[in-house]
Amino acid sequence: MRVFQELHSIREIDDFIESHPLSFLYISRTNCSVCHALLPKVQSLLENYPQIHPAHINADDVEAVAGRFSIFTIPVLLLFVEGKEYIREARIVHMDLLEEKLDKIYKNVALD
Repeated sequence: MRVFQELHSIREIDDFIESHPLSFLYISRTNCSVCHALLPKVQSLLENYPQIHPAHINADDVEAVAGRFSIFTIPVLLLFVEGKEYIREARIVHMDLLEEKLDKIYKNVALD
């Protein structure tokens, strides 16, 4: 399973997105059962995409993340390509649809 880098501030989040051509953010809260159930599934899925750099943000610790990314519910999954948001999934995430979206982007992004 992929280990997600823990990010603890908006600056860390912005730096993470800027430093990776393909960056994936998993935003959750401490007492969110959906968040905790979904995370291992997402970690497992991302095994198929080694060039995607994953990170986790606990919205309880980084409250400004909600305003920064216009988040109204959790969990939220965000994929950035060259700093631009390409995928946003929230609350109820259908893993097969997420995988289709990731496949399309991953296969069409030329990475050095």
